[in-house]
Amino acid sequence: MNTTAVILAAGLGTRMKSALPKALHPIAGRPMLTHLLDAAKSVFDRIVVVTGPEMEAVAMVAAPYPTVVQTARLGTAHAALQAAPQFGAGEVAILYADNPLITAETLRRLREARSGEIGLALLAMRPPAPGKYGRVLTDAVGDVTAIVEWAEATQDQRDVTLCNAGVFCAAGPDLARWLAAVRADNSKGEYYLTDVVALAVAEGRRVVAVEADYTELRGVNSRVELAEAEAAVQGRLRRAAMDGGATLTAPDTVFLSADTLLEPDVTVGPHVVFGPGVIVRSGATIFAFSHLEGCVVESGARIGPYARLRPGAEVGEGAHVGNFVELKATKLGAGAKANHLAYLGDSTIGAGSNIGAGTITCNYDGYLKHRTIIGAGSFVGSNATLVAPVTLGANSFIAAGSVITQDVAADALAFGRARQSEKAGGGAAIRANWATKGKKS
Repeated sequence: MNTTAVILAAGLGTRMKSALPKALHPIAGRPMLTHLLDAAKSVFDRIVVVTGPEMEAVAMVAAPYPTVVQTARLGTAHAALQAAPQFGAGEVAILYADNPLITAETLRRLREARSGEIGLALLAMRPPAPGKYGRVLTDAVGDVTAIVEWAEATQDQRDVTLCNAGVFCAAGPDLARWLAAVRADNSKGEYYLTDVVALAVAEGRRVVAVEADYTELRGVNSRVELAEAEAAVQGRLRRAAMDGGATLTAPDTVFLSADTLLEPDVTVGPHVVFGPGVIVRSGATIFAFSHLEGCVVESGARIGPYARLRPGAEVGEGAHVGNFVELKATKLGAGAKANHLAYLGDSTIGAGSNIGAGTITCNYDGYLKHRTIIGAGSFVGSNATLVAPVTLGANSFIAAGSVITQDVAADALAFGRARQSEKAGGGAAIRANWATKGKKS
């Protein structure tokens, strides 16, 4: 029978004081919802996402998985009930988009726990500070007897350290029946998903708790909790990168995206930030304070320190991108070097070329972007300005300080600067003029 994960994603960003729906707040460069989708898709056959009214942006992130709309926000049980027509007969798990750290392994343990005579399985945790979490009460054999909300708990019940994480799994028909039976007889007048525990117990069904680490089950309801979740994910990503053979010389200072790929024998210095879509091949080195996004760095390349690779940058094998050099939509060929203070946008730079300090490609005319093509083995002198569209032939030389507006033939030497002139005594005359005006140099 097919298994289904229902993800509740109708929450607003109220406590975050944000117009962005809660499910779309990013962690490691991806929306929280995407993290949970990635975990759920390897465990469940189907996924359904419950959104709220006018939350098309959430539906776009959820695609290609189907969405249903909770037109009135009447509580978590009411939200889950909107997806009941799609439950089917297999196991159904109810998840929350603001619980983005749950791993596929934990979801698999939850699903497997709901088998045989077990009517309902739930996730539970032991937070370091249980606070106002609902307490999970168990009997002598460990079966769950109830979930008691903190406000309604006795002192003995508040002393229980096992807390509800809010995630439930049951057979589809059972869960649909229990959800339909939930009543809004509470101070808020809402339909609470936790009430299905009492309904299952009342039917004589066994309910079990699957315990997982708090750092995995914590929810995200505020900016502070979002930062804590970011730190947890970054810890996972750093460990995975180092387990995969990459060296992070100061791991706590390196920030990765969920899709960052660092191959074995990559070395990453302190304070490096990887945005989404970065691939770094084996043997490359990323020096301190560099920022990379949407780019590929080939084997043996050296990036930074203080380099910026923007989307579309491709750095060839053994190439060098030095301090305060920025690449955007640019392919830097194998062995090419741009070691100092350069902007290279919308360019193709041939293998073995050398780009001098202060060089810029003028790729934007205020309306369109244009490309610069630099042939293999070329030398571009310091402070050259290359006005695109322009092509420099292979092995060409561009004199320092030149403004190049026309194509340069292969093997040619190009000058694009005014002829230097000198006025004898001119410097002394300027200083004398300042003196008469009382101006200091």
